[in-house]
Amino acid sequence: MTRFLVIWYFITINVLGLLMMRNDKRYAQKRKRRISERNLWLAAFAGGAPGMTVGMRMYRHKTKHFSFKYGFPVLAVIDIVIYFLLLGRVS
Repeated sequence: MTRFLVIWYFITINVLGLLMMRNDKRYAQKRKRRISERNLWLAAFAGGAPGMTVGMRMYRHKTKHFSFKYGFPVLAVIDIVIYFLLLGRVS
């Protein structure tokens, strides 16, 4: 049961991260109110960095920002390592 929750969380937070990047790109194109960088980083630190990294590259969004361009991928690797460690410990 716990393993299921870890996997479910990983998938959910990363899909949400990907969608946040897509939506923020669309808001920028339409000159609407944007998702704050603080909220993007909070989602990344909550485990969504792999999905956000994919979204950043897929939608070509935030790729000129040094902190996003390099920070999200580094955090994504850390997130993936943590997920595998958690999956190894839970039954």
